[in-house]
Amino acid sequence: MATPRKRTTKVKTVADENYSKLDQYAIELNEFFKSLRRAGFTIDNALWILSAKEMHPEWMKAVPTLEDIRKYMDEEDE
Repeated sequence: MATPRKRTTKVKTVADENYSKLDQYAIELNEFFKSLRRAGFTIDNALWILSAKEMHPEWMKAVPTLEDIRKYMDEEDE
């Protein structure tokens, strides 16, 4: 029997890319939702946890401010 090959994958983080704070937050929400679904939560329960800010893990506490969102929207308009 042949030995299985080890797969080496590079772990990407949101901080490595040139994303705005709003983009980073959206990516974090998406990853959090996918992990909740993998953990066995129903779609309704996962969405409820996402909507409850106090249920977010510590690494997601950096919510973009309104000024950051407006700046991003102004950049998109130009």
